[in-house]
Amino acid sequence: MARRTSAGDELRRIDTVGTAFRYFATVIVVLVAGTLVLGELGISIAPILATAGVAGVAIGFGAQSLIKDYFTGFFLLLEDQIREGDVVEILGKAGEVEEVTLRYVRLRDGDGYVHFIPNGEIKSVINRTRAHAYATIDAAIQGHEFVEAGCAAMREVAGELRKDEKYAPMILADVEVFGIERWELWGIGLRCRIKVLPHQKDSVRREFTRRLVAEFDRRQIKSP
Repeated sequence: MARRTSAGDELRRIDTVGTAFRYFATVIVVLVAGTLVLGELGISIAPILATAGVAGVAIGFGAQSLIKDYFTGFFLLLEDQIREGDVVEILGKAGEVEEVTLRYVRLRDGDGYVHFIPNGEIKSVINRTRAHAYATIDAAIQGHEFVEAGCAAMREVAGELRKDEKYAPMILADVEVFGIERWELWGIGLRCRIKVLPHQKDSVRREFTRRLVAEFDRRQIKSP
């Protein structure tokens, strides 16, 4: 499957699913191999299988949460909700997915902390890196006389970014200037957003803000 595609997202999904199924296959192979080895050694496996059946029922009642983890993990992979390398938010924890198994999801947050989240506890997933993202930029101006100039500055900076060799491949569409977002005692807030590649959202936002500050200075647009 990996040889038939070159899409980065699809390759990550294949790798994630492959890891989970390798783990599942390993468990099955070990169980079958162990049974065959016992048979070759002359140890009757019939009593063992009978005992395992009874024990399985008892364990099943006691390990319902574990079984729930495996079923939930299977559907997370089947429905392609999470892939390794995605940036997601689960149960209030946000970070990059380092590993997805049938048992748990391992996240590393922005501070470097690692979170292990049992699949059975997952009720919803917020995936921040699927297909595209929006870099939202807010700017503050002193008064209404700077509104049109501020919006023009946003369009000017966005146009320059789209021509930049480094940032142009990260941007997927022209800037959307929303205009006045807030009107407070301290001044007026302007907002715009740019459609970008998911993992490049912060890079584009920081560079846009840096250039916008310089453009505001050039146009003598006063901040609060």
